[in-house]
Amino acid sequence: MNIELPRQHLDLSSAIAEGDIRVLLMVLVHVTGDEKWLEPPYKPKRDVRLIPDPDAGVPKEIQDEIRAAVLNLFANGTPKPVITDPGDELMLRMMRATLGEHVAPEYAPLMREEMGFVSRDARWRAQPSCEKLAQQHVLIVGAGVCAIALGVALGRLGIPYTIVEKQDEIGGTWYVNRYPGCGVDTPNHSYSFSFGARNPWTRYFAQRQELLDYLLNVVREHDIRRHVRLSTELVASRWDEGKRRWISTLRTANGEETLESTVLVSAIGQLNDPLPARFKGDEDFKGLKVHSALWSDDIKLDGKHVAVIGTGATAMQLVPSIADRVASVTVYQRTAQWARPVKGYSDPITEGAQWLLAHLPFYVQWYRFNMFWRYGDGLLPFLRKDPAWPHPDRAVNKGNDRHRQELADFILSELKDRPDLIEKCMPTYPPYGKRILLDNNWFKTLTRPNVELVTDRIDHFAADGIVTADGTSRQHDVIVISTGFKVSEMAARLDLTGRDGKNLKQVWEHDNPTAYLGLTVPDFPNLFLMLGPNSGPAHGGSVIFQSECQTRYISACLVEMIENDIAAIDVHPAAHDAYIREVDAEHEQLIWTHPGMTTYYRNSRGRVFSAMPWRFVDYWKMTHDPDFAQYRTTKSRQET
Repeated sequence: MNIELPRQHLDLSSAIAEGDIRVLLMVLVHVTGDEKWLEPPYKPKRDVRLIPDPDAGVPKEIQDEIRAAVLNLFANGTPKPVITDPGDELMLRMMRATLGEHVAPEYAPLMREEMGFVSRDARWRAQPSCEKLAQQHVLIVGAGVCAIALGVALGRLGIPYTIVEKQDEIGGTWYVNRYPGCGVDTPNHSYSFSFGARNPWTRYFAQRQELLDYLLNVVREHDIRRHVRLSTELVASRWDEGKRRWISTLRTANGEETLESTVLVSAIGQLNDPLPARFKGDEDFKGLKVHSALWSDDIKLDGKHVAVIGTGATAMQLVPSIADRVASVTVYQRTAQWARPVKGYSDPITEGAQWLLAHLPFYVQWYRFNMFWRYGDGLLPFLRKDPAWPHPDRAVNKGNDRHRQELADFILSELKDRPDLIEKCMPTYPPYGKRILLDNNWFKTLTRPNVELVTDRIDHFAADGIVTADGTSRQHDVIVISTGFKVSEMAARLDLTGRDGKNLKQVWEHDNPTAYLGLTVPDFPNLFLMLGPNSGPAHGGSVIFQSECQTRYISACLVEMIENDIAAIDVHPAAHDAYIREVDAEHEQLIWTHPGMTTYYRNSRGRVFSAMPWRFVDYWKMTHDPDFAQYRTTKSRQET
């Protein structure tokens, strides 16, 4: 579980001096078996920041004692740990101690798995023959995070698979998106797979290239590339009931070809197809116009007058990264955004901390846990509507209102000398009602003399720029459109036809995609949708965690099917409909159905189709072991 790095000479004492106290304590418990380290005076203080204080609120003399104990243990080499897997009971005590707060018992088995103390893999009860496995074939569409996770699992099981990717390289989002400032808004020690060699991250929130390099390293480590066909696009796929296979048409450099598979997996996720913004006269603009998701490395911005349309996650990364090298940036805002301040957002990880993450047993696992927890389920209670709360216009409950005040105070402090910007930047809706954004010097950037925030509606594009509804014309050399994606299409854009000629686009008409567990759809046998409807993490977390939950479910389904000679499964319509009712009922209690909210999570009728309403621990339980009572099964031909 430790990071694979070349060992370099580093004074052990200096490295430990940079270590996180709460993590070092857990190392001591594992290596010594002594549970005194979980009790006062050693217990850390609660710290809710995304990047917590490494001193953990522990007095200096106690810190010194803890660091000295770790140094003594490892001064003469690496001792054999007394505890490798703590078990549920001790794991719970350790989680509560390292966080300084209450943790529900149900998180213990999840985190033992997430931290690698127990295996997450689906396993054979009896290894199938090579001949039996050779009859299977899984076609995965898309070569991003989800495909990589599933490819690793299928490779371990020995199930043949092919990944097709329309781009000319692996990486999905992190290959396609390359606009300036592009990076992750989840702490990267939790935005990483639970398996394999650990990545030597250089900062807490990694930039795009570092993330792409990490994914490509995982691909190399698990020999996935030989299963990947690049520059290959799925044109359409149909289920053949007679063959009990998916018949897929692929577009390649050499023309179209047909591929048959027993299973079809959409791994394209939700944010894969840019939404072109339509403005009157946009064909008249003579400069460069580009969607942020279609950025080219050839684009040069230095000294240019740049317009950015949108103030979502992309703009918050893009604008601060270019403001100091362009002539001007004009940001066109439709809706003001809340943004969480993160102390240390762009700080590098020190050499000593990197060494500990690489070489100190159990350090990386517990460091990962702390990051996972801080961006996990803790926020969800603050997003639940309180029907007795007297101010639903500003917040959904008392805790949410407290968060609102903290975020508002942050805006006021960042813009204290710019009352004009305060008025423009202060949102009117409850916090976290839209995608959670992290401040990357966004508000400070807006105060720069060469940056203008425009809240007037865009009327039309002109040959030399943009004209707003108040008649003001602004000249631009480059217009960057960062208005999001066609989220509701998801897998429907792949032109999938299931039983009885049903096309997924028709089934999901009116921008209303639905799927049991976000994964399966009635009458589409052996089709799995990764990061499908209502499985997008919206209260925190990581799509990598979601991809691993769904990978476990898909691979467990395949194990069950192969071992029991089941040729096809599709979810019962009644099971699917009951699940969707549960999803909708839960969302009625959450912030994203707040009447004052507009977000890409909702369709035109107001239904939340994208965001997951469950806690991560709930979804992990739901997707861990498939219940075949919820499915219609078709036996293999030899059984009929």
